[in-house]
Amino acid sequence: MVFYFKPRHYGPGKDDYLIYMGKDKHENEELIRYSLPIDIWFHVDNLSSAHVYLRLPEGKTIADIPDETLEDCCQLVKANSIQGNKVNKLNIVYTPASNLKKTGDMVAGQVGYHDTKMIRDYRVEKRENEIVNRLNKTKEELYPDLEAEKEAWLAEQRRLAKIEAQRQKALEKSEKEEQKRLKELYSYDRVLTEDAMQTNADLRNKYSTYEEFEDDFM
Repeated sequence: MVFYFKPRHYGPGKDDYLIYMGKDKHENEELIRYSLPIDIWFHVDNLSSAHVYLRLPEGKTIADIPDETLEDCCQLVKANSIQGNKVNKLNIVYTPASNLKKTGDMVAGQVGYHDTKMIRDYRVEKRENEIVNRLNKTKEELYPDLEAEKEAWLAEQRRLAKIEAQRQKALEKSEKEEQKRLKELYSYDRVLTEDAMQTNADLRNKYSTYEEFEDDFM
Protein backbone atom coordinates (compact mmCIF):
# COMPACT_ATOMS: atom_id res chain seq x y z
CA MET A 1 0.00 0.00 0.00
CA VAL A 2 1.19 3.49 -0.87
CA PHE A 3 -0.09 6.75 0.60
CA TYR A 4 -0.54 9.65 -1.80
CA PHE A 5 -0.83 13.32 -0.79
CA LYS A 6 -1.60 16.45 -2.75
CA PRO A 7 0.75 19.30 -1.85
CA ARG A 8 0.45 22.92 -2.77
CA HIS A 9 0.97 23.35 -6.52
CA TYR A 10 -0.81 20.06 -7.19
CA GLY A 11 -3.55 19.82 -9.78
CA PRO A 12 -4.92 16.97 -11.90
CA GLY A 13 -2.54 16.28 -14.74
CA LYS A 14 1.02 15.35 -15.60
CA ASP A 15 2.31 18.86 -14.93
CA ASP A 16 1.70 18.71 -11.19
CA TYR A 17 3.59 17.75 -8.06
CA LEU A 18 2.50 14.65 -6.11
CA ILE A 19 3.74 13.31 -2.77
CA TYR A 20 3.78 9.60 -1.92
CA MET A 21 5.22 7.40 0.82
CA GLY A 22 5.18 3.79 1.97
CA LYS A 23 3.35 2.37 4.97
CA ASP A 24 6.39 0.76 6.58
CA LYS A 25 10.07 -0.09 6.04
CA HIS A 26 9.22 -3.11 3.89
CA GLU A 27 7.17 -1.02 1.50
CA ASN A 28 10.00 1.50 1.52
CA GLU A 29 12.11 -1.17 -0.13
CA GLU A 30 9.63 -1.33 -3.01
CA LEU A 31 9.65 2.45 -3.33
CA ILE A 32 13.45 2.55 -3.39
CA ARG A 33 13.49 -0.06 -6.14
CA TYR A 34 10.71 1.33 -8.30
CA SER A 35 10.90 5.09 -7.77
CA LEU A 36 11.34 7.09 -10.96
CA PRO A 37 14.37 9.20 -11.89
CA ILE A 38 12.10 12.26 -11.72
CA ASP A 39 11.23 11.53 -8.05
CA ILE A 40 12.81 13.37 -5.12
CA TRP A 41 13.38 11.46 -1.87
CA PHE A 42 12.97 13.08 1.59
CA HIS A 43 14.02 11.80 5.01
CA VAL A 44 14.81 13.14 8.48
CA ASP A 45 18.56 13.58 8.82
CA ASN A 46 20.13 11.00 11.16
CA LEU A 47 16.80 9.84 12.59
CA SER A 48 14.24 7.21 11.66
CA SER A 49 11.35 8.52 9.56
CA ALA A 50 9.07 7.70 6.71
CA HIS A 51 10.53 7.77 3.20
CA VAL A 52 8.63 10.55 1.47
CA TYR A 53 8.84 11.05 -2.29
CA LEU A 54 7.88 13.99 -4.44
CA ARG A 55 7.08 13.23 -8.07
CA LEU A 56 8.12 16.12 -10.26
CA PRO A 57 6.32 17.23 -13.41
CA GLU A 58 8.10 16.25 -16.63
CA GLY A 59 10.90 18.66 -17.44
CA LYS A 60 11.30 19.91 -13.87
CA THR A 61 14.34 19.42 -11.63
CA ILE A 62 15.01 19.53 -7.92
CA ALA A 63 15.89 23.21 -8.28
CA ASP A 64 12.40 23.97 -9.64
CA ILE A 65 10.45 22.76 -6.59
CA PRO A 66 8.26 25.63 -5.31
CA ASP A 67 9.00 26.73 -1.74
CA GLU A 68 5.46 25.84 -0.61
CA THR A 69 5.69 22.33 -2.06
CA LEU A 70 9.09 21.83 -0.47
CA GLU A 71 7.73 22.91 2.91
CA ASP A 72 4.80 20.48 2.56
CA CYS A 73 7.17 17.57 1.90
CA CYS A 74 9.40 18.39 4.86
CA GLN A 75 6.50 18.91 7.25
CA LEU A 76 5.11 15.53 6.22
CA VAL A 77 8.47 13.85 6.84
CA LYS A 78 8.72 15.42 10.30
CA ALA A 79 5.16 14.39 11.15
CA ASN A 80 5.99 10.80 10.21
CA SER A 81 9.08 10.49 12.38
CA ILE A 82 8.50 9.27 15.95
CA GLN A 83 11.56 11.08 17.27
CA GLY A 84 11.65 13.94 14.79
CA ASN A 85 8.05 14.91 15.42
CA LYS A 86 8.92 15.75 19.03
CA VAL A 87 11.72 18.24 18.38
CA ASN A 88 12.07 21.65 16.77
CA LYS A 89 14.79 22.82 14.38
CA LEU A 90 14.85 19.50 12.58
CA ASN A 91 17.01 18.87 9.51
CA ILE A 92 15.43 17.13 6.53
CA VAL A 93 17.61 15.83 3.72
CA TYR A 94 16.40 15.39 0.16
CA THR A 95 17.97 14.19 -3.07
CA PRO A 96 16.94 12.68 -6.43
CA ALA A 97 15.70 9.13 -5.94
CA SER A 98 18.23 8.03 -8.57
CA ASN A 99 20.97 9.07 -6.13
CA LEU A 100 19.91 6.43 -3.58
CA LYS A 101 22.22 3.44 -3.23
CA LYS A 102 21.28 0.08 -1.80
CA THR A 103 23.85 -2.60 -0.91
CA GLY A 104 23.35 -6.19 0.20
CA ASP A 105 24.42 -5.57 3.80
CA MET A 106 21.78 -2.86 4.42
CA VAL A 107 18.68 -3.62 6.44
CA ALA A 108 15.17 -2.91 5.14
CA GLY A 109 14.60 0.80 4.65
CA GLN A 110 18.28 1.70 4.91
CA VAL A 111 19.92 3.55 2.03
CA GLY A 112 23.16 5.23 1.05
CA TYR A 113 24.04 7.73 -1.65
CA HIS A 114 25.95 7.53 -4.90
CA ASP A 115 27.01 11.17 -4.62
CA THR A 116 26.75 13.08 -1.33
CA LYS A 117 27.15 16.37 -3.21
CA MET A 118 23.64 15.85 -4.60
CA ILE A 119 22.08 15.93 -1.12
CA ARG A 120 20.22 19.07 -0.05
CA ASP A 121 18.90 19.95 3.37
CA TYR A 122 15.93 21.87 4.75
CA ARG A 123 15.46 23.13 8.30
CA VAL A 124 12.01 22.65 9.81
CA GLU A 125 11.74 25.08 12.71
CA LYS A 126 8.62 23.47 14.16
CA ARG A 127 5.65 21.33 13.23
CA GLU A 128 2.96 23.26 11.39
CA ASN A 129 -0.30 21.49 12.17
CA GLU A 130 -2.19 23.47 9.53
CA ILE A 131 0.07 22.05 6.81
CA VAL A 132 0.06 18.48 8.15
CA ASN A 133 -3.72 18.45 8.63
CA ARG A 134 -4.31 19.84 5.14
CA LEU A 135 -2.10 17.15 3.61
CA ASN A 136 -3.73 14.36 5.61
CA LYS A 137 -7.13 15.43 4.29
CA THR A 138 -5.87 14.68 0.77
CA LYS A 139 -4.38 11.27 1.66
CA GLU A 140 -5.31 8.31 -0.53
CA GLU A 141 -4.39 4.68 0.13
CA LEU A 142 -3.70 2.88 -3.14
CA TYR A 143 -2.17 -0.42 -4.23
CA PRO A 144 -0.29 0.44 -7.42
CA ASP A 145 1.80 -1.97 -9.44
CA LEU A 146 5.00 0.01 -8.94
CA GLU A 147 7.08 -2.24 -11.18
CA ALA A 148 4.59 -1.90 -14.05
CA GLU A 149 4.36 1.86 -13.55
CA LYS A 150 8.13 2.23 -13.75
CA GLU A 151 8.40 0.03 -16.83
CA ALA A 152 5.63 2.04 -18.53
CA TRP A 153 7.44 5.28 -17.69
CA LEU A 154 10.75 3.95 -18.99
CA ALA A 155 9.06 2.71 -22.18
CA GLU A 156 7.58 6.16 -22.72
CA GLN A 157 10.99 7.76 -22.21
CA ARG A 158 12.48 5.38 -24.79
CA ARG A 159 9.68 6.27 -27.21
CA LEU A 160 10.27 9.99 -26.73
CA ALA A 161 14.02 9.54 -27.09
CA LYS A 162 13.48 7.66 -30.37
CA ILE A 163 11.26 10.45 -31.68
CA GLU A 164 13.83 13.06 -30.69
CA ALA A 165 16.62 11.06 -32.37
CA GLN A 166 14.56 10.84 -35.57
CA ARG A 167 13.81 14.56 -35.41
CA GLN A 168 17.49 15.36 -34.92
CA LYS A 169 18.46 13.07 -37.79
CA ALA A 170 15.91 14.73 -40.10
CA LEU A 171 17.18 18.16 -39.04
CA GLU A 172 20.78 17.21 -39.79
CA LYS A 173 19.72 15.83 -43.17
CA SER A 174 17.87 19.04 -43.97
CA GLU A 175 20.87 21.14 -42.97
CA LYS A 176 23.19 19.08 -45.18
CA GLU A 177 20.81 19.41 -48.12
CA GLU A 178 20.64 23.17 -47.62
CA GLN A 179 24.41 23.41 -47.44
CA LYS A 180 24.66 21.40 -50.66
CA ARG A 181 22.07 23.63 -52.35
CA LEU A 182 23.90 26.78 -51.33
CA LYS A 183 27.19 25.33 -52.51
CA GLU A 184 25.74 24.44 -55.90
CA LEU A 185 24.11 27.86 -56.15
CA TYR A 186 27.43 29.52 -55.41
CA SER A 187 29.19 27.42 -58.04
CA TYR A 188 26.49 28.27 -60.64
CA ASP A 189 26.72 31.98 -59.90
CA ARG A 190 30.48 31.82 -60.22
CA VAL A 191 30.24 30.17 -63.62
CA LEU A 192 27.84 32.87 -64.80
CA THR A 193 30.15 35.56 -63.50
CA GLU A 194 33.15 34.06 -65.26
CA ASP A 195 31.18 33.73 -68.50
CA ALA A 196 30.09 37.32 -68.23
CA MET A 197 33.66 38.44 -67.60
CA GLN A 198 34.86 36.51 -70.64
CA THR A 199 32.11 38.02 -72.81
CA ASN A 200 33.03 41.55 -71.76
CA ALA A 201 36.68 40.88 -72.50
CA ASP A 202 35.79 39.61 -75.97
CA LEU A 203 33.76 42.76 -76.64
CA ARG A 204 36.64 44.96 -75.61
CA ASN A 205 38.94 43.10 -77.99
CA LYS A 206 36.47 43.39 -80.85
CA TYR A 207 35.45 47.01 -80.35
CA SER A 208 37.93 49.74 -79.50
CA THR A 209 35.22 52.37 -78.91
CA TYR A 210 31.60 52.50 -77.86
CA GLU A 211 30.67 54.05 -81.19
CA GLU A 212 32.02 51.01 -83.05
CA PHE A 213 29.93 48.72 -80.87
CA GLU A 214 26.84 50.90 -81.38
CA ASP A 215 27.29 51.04 -85.12
CA ASP A 216 27.73 47.30 -85.32
CA PHE A 217 24.73 46.67 -83.17
CA MET A 218 22.52 48.92 -85.27
